[in-house]
Amino acid sequence: MKLSTQLRSERSKNFSKSQRHHFWIKSYRWFNLVFFIAALTPLISVGLFNMIIDPYDIFNTPDFLGINDSKPHKDKNDRLFKATDVIRIKPVTVFLGSSRTKQALNPSHSALKNEQPAYNLAINGPNAYEVRRYLEHAIANQKNIKTVVFGVDFSMFNSSLMNQPTFSEKRLEKSSLALEDFLNSTFSLDALFASRETVVASLADAKENDNYGDNGFMPNRKLAPDETEWRFNGGIELYFDFHSDYQFSEQYFSDLKKIVELCEEYGVDLKVFISPSHATQWEAIRATGRWQTFEQWKRKLVKIVPVWDFSGYNSITTEVINDTMQNYADNSHYTEKVGNLVLNRIFSHNENTVTKDFGILITPQNIESHLNKINEDRELWAEENPDEVRLVLDINRKMKQKEIQ
Repeated sequence: MKLSTQLRSERSKNFSKSQRHHFWIKSYRWFNLVFFIAALTPLISVGLFNMIIDPYDIFNTPDFLGINDSKPHKDKNDRLFKATDVIRIKPVTVFLGSSRTKQALNPSHSALKNEQPAYNLAINGPNAYEVRRYLEHAIANQKNIKTVVFGVDFSMFNSSLMNQPTFSEKRLEKSSLALEDFLNSTFSLDALFASRETVVASLADAKENDNYGDNGFMPNRKLAPDETEWRFNGGIELYFDFHSDYQFSEQYFSDLKKIVELCEEYGVDLKVFISPSHATQWEAIRATGRWQTFEQWKRKLVKIVPVWDFSGYNSITTEVINDTMQNYADNSHYTEKVGNLVLNRIFSHNENTVTKDFGILITPQNIESHLNKINEDRELWAEENPDEVRLVLDINRKMKQKEIQ
């Protein structure tokens, strides 16, 4: 074979190898591209679906009747959506507290018409530290907050009440949705299941959009009147379950002091009140042997800040348990009707609507006489309502018997 022919043959073989090499490289690249597209398409689709349905109401997606207007998972994730709302709304009036405040105080109340936007930043079952952190989050996004209304509860200062599982430091004092929250709310299976349940609930209960929770206010809805006694019994049992061994947390009192200091630093008008739970709630505290601790709690509060006290045995809190109650959903949660009276009292608004015995501003100067008056009122109430006193004691006794068994 001639040399030139041999060289051409070798070049041809080499070229062929090169072509095959490039061909396989291109094939692998194409395969990878197809693979990633195939893998990412479902993930992206899930993310878009969750953002459109928006089961936690954090993307400000419009509510479509019969599609995503009913959000059964929103209330369970109040620490998430409320942190996001504050970033977007930047309220100048903020309500703080627990589910009692969340379900009863409406930011659209007429006493606040000149202090808008107002937002109910109360969350389910917080301790005082969580409340403090949400105030700091609100201030980080709105330096010109004018008014803070804080509904304090005895349970917030119990040392055994830890941060709730849905609490996250990562989302607070941010000016945008935290990356972890974004990923969990778009690409997680939990979010997908929540979206599915949102669609199912919306289809089953199509109604006019009512902006439920848009300003953080989430009153009790669809309460069956014939279940009133059951709700009271369950609420009392819940208190015994979580707070029968109540002990003060000095750290939580320090958090309250920090809230007061923050409001002073930023020129915020802070109004603190004790929630007007039903008389049976106060009986539950007595049944655990913590009544004197409850009184001491009030003494410690007023050393830090003046407090409007709506607790005790007054014309509102002693409503007889029945199927047509106007003031209460259960032993600790009061209605918007009562919440309006609370706001009227603390803002000196439409005061003719509020009975004289409902809401007393307590300070170190009048705390002892106030506590004595509550004890006197209790004796009169207990004498006239032995069945409700017995109800609480019976529940406590049955629960103790279960523990022994």
